[in-house]
Formats: sequence, C-alpha cells, structure tokens
Amino acid sequence: CFFTFSTRLEDLRVKLENEGLVNISYVVVNHQGTYSQRKFHLLKERVSNYITVYQQDEQQADVWTTLNGNKDDFLIYDRCGRLVYHLGLPYSFLSFQYVEESIKIAYCENKCGNCSYTEPAIDDICENITKTADEKLAELELKPNGQHSHQHNLHRHRHHH
Repeated sequence: CFFTFSTRLEDLRVKLENEGLVNISYVVVNHQGTYSQRKFHLLKERVSNYITVYQQDEQQADVWTTLNGNKDDFLIYDRCGRLVYHLGLPYSFLSFQYVEESIKIAYCENKCGNCSYTEPAIDDICENITKTADEKLAELELKPNGQHSHQHNLHRHRHHH
C-alpha cells in the first residue's frame, strides 16, 4: 500500500516542481503503532530524499491527535505556516486532483501581501497554472452535448477552510 502512495507522492512532487512550484516541503508522518514502527525503514526507502519521513516516538503525544487529523490526511500549509487545507479520506487519495489543486492554491495565494518567502517568478508560474486550469474548463464547456452546444459564463470560486 505505501509503495503506491510513495510513488504517487513522488510523481506529484516532480510534476509540481516541473511546473515551477519549488521549495515545497513534503513530510510523511509514520503512524505511532508498533507495526508501523517496525516498517519505518521500508517507508523511508520507498520515498525520495526530497520527502521527509517523520517517525513518531511511541511515548510522545500522537501528531495526528495534536493536529486534529487522522492517518492518511493531508495537511497543506502556506509558506507562512498557516493551515490552508486539511484533506481527509477520500479527498486525500492521490489518484484524485484534490491534493494537487490544494497545493497549487496554497502556493499561489498571496493573502498577506508582499512576502519574503515568495519566489521571484511566482506570479508568472501561478498565472500559467490558472490559465491552464481555465483553458481546461473552457474546453469542457465547448464540447457539444448531444445536438446542441452552448457556452456558459464560467466563474471559478475557491473556497478556503
């Protein structure tokens, strides 16, 4: 199971980096249970050096409890350390677009104005990401449905939790 997860997470990391989304930190938190503790080395071997694997100590407070989350959740923080998205199952499956889109939104949002953590080319990168997403939506709208085709006025709303 974690072989598939680690491969998909690495694929997502590489895809986002190729799109220009750099300096993103990825951390996998290993479960605190005895079985997971014994399998830690296998998990660590399955992910690249670009993804940190955190091993909880059995005696410490459980990270997931502290973060009000569960094993298999994705917690996505912005560059200032604010929680932007908390995705639980089934939204945390990497075969769906939720995690990728949430990372892109957190990366591109500029909630607090000028930021010393912002990459110099972030505006161009984020503009291209938004443009590509809008083109995909427009392409879906332009495909004929049955005998007639009409275009709707599309509005993209991003809801933040």
